[in-house]
Amino acid sequence: MASDSFDASAFSDELSAVDQLLHRGEANPRTRSGIMAVELLEAAPDWQRYRATYENASRRVPRLRQKVVMPTLPTAPARWVVDPDFDLDFHVRRVRAPEPGGIRQVFDLAEVIQQSPLDITRPLWSATLIEGLEGGRAAQILHLSHAVADGVGMVAMFTEIYDLEPDAPPRPVAPLPIPQDLSPNDLMRSGLNALPGSIVGGLRGAVFGAIGAVGKAISRPGSAVSGVLDYAGSSRRIVRQAAPPSPLLRRRSLSTRTEAIEIPLADLHRVAKAAGGSINDAYLAGLCGALRRYHEALGVPVQTLPMAVPVNLRADSDPAGGNRFTGVNIAAPIGTADPAARMHKIRAQMTQRREEAALDLLGVVAPVLSLLPDPVLESMTGSVIASDVQASNVPVYPGDSFIAGSKVLRQYGIGPLPGVAMMVVLVSRGGYCTIAARYDRAAITDEALFARCFADGFDEVLALAGDPDLRVVPASFDTPDASTNGSAV
Repeated sequence: MASDSFDASAFSDELSAVDQLLHRGEANPRTRSGIMAVELLEAAPDWQRYRATYENASRRVPRLRQKVVMPTLPTAPARWVVDPDFDLDFHVRRVRAPEPGGIRQVFDLAEVIQQSPLDITRPLWSATLIEGLEGGRAAQILHLSHAVADGVGMVAMFTEIYDLEPDAPPRPVAPLPIPQDLSPNDLMRSGLNALPGSIVGGLRGAVFGAIGAVGKAISRPGSAVSGVLDYAGSSRRIVRQAAPPSPLLRRRSLSTRTEAIEIPLADLHRVAKAAGGSINDAYLAGLCGALRRYHEALGVPVQTLPMAVPVNLRADSDPAGGNRFTGVNIAAPIGTADPAARMHKIRAQMTQRREEAALDLLGVVAPVLSLLPDPVLESMTGSVIASDVQASNVPVYPGDSFIAGSKVLRQYGIGPLPGVAMMVVLVSRGGYCTIAARYDRAAITDEALFARCFADGFDEVLALAGDPDLRVVPASFDTPDASTNGSAV
């Protein structure tokens, strides 16, 4: 899984405009964008071997030792620099699980970590080993700023800590990265010194771009005008709210909770195939079923609600770090009772949205947004969020994987809540799908009811396979049919 030929040179030292926006959001609890992987381990790994794994990984993966330096004035992009004061023991920690040591207690601890601000004067990540779980198990919580990478990038970055077998031979120790002393004033001055060349280069690019555009407009005037109009129309469709918001999910707070369920990947694949859709279609249909049941149980049925689905834009040639994603807005058909019909409606919308000309609109406008003052940016963030729910799908590793000799049994994804009521993440790893729903407790007020609806909504989709024995397994809560702690492992 890890490779001795990890290409450290592929990482850019400059933050993209999107990365810079996400980094600035770390200062405010309402715009904080931390992403998290919670992993259940078969046994507690040896602490010294666990720590050494991260020591070596931090030498191979630049971002694990780099911090962000922002220029005093915006004369240059923010930069990633190797922290001269890097302290591994600040980032790699271990604690003992609270009683009774189940996955519920791990999720509760994860919420505290997720809501706590990352120190923006240091590298933006932490790894916490949780020992003392039931049955001799352990857990690991990886916490990462979204400015470092998106979910897919996080998977690629952390391949260095995993092995394909429990007794894998130690990897060669990589050399220490060279520290960099770069102050905000230094970066500002370097930007000022490069400003004349940047202006000339920018003007040259603008002139040649304008000449090319004029030539195209002269040779194909209809095509040029049509392209502009098509992009403008696509932009409006991308940013507009796809459906009226749910009256049940309108309130926001700083109090959150996560629930999770598990499904064998093969079972979800059977369902998708039986209904003529993809695993992602089946996943979103199950989530819509859960939301329908919750709304109906509280006497507020709705036909649709706005849902955002991140779309990966990362190419094979892109580095592991940074963000290469966009989001599409769909009218989630939660009022459609038939799960197969829900899948087809979701698939049709996702197909249409993926073909939009302005799909990467965020990347286009991010350079402008990154120049806005923090209060303006925060107020805009609160007003432009066009969804009640965000739902992400992150494939990880298909086979077994180990960290410091301990097998990873399950991985759960816990995402941020950027102004939305709920963030749901499907992670497929080692033959299992886990689906974790993190929600704002001001929006979801009946926790026990939501947990039941969560499981029932996905059971409804699994029933499409025609096998009455296919049922989800609750991971973080008990149901009348679940065993103690609800875990499938």
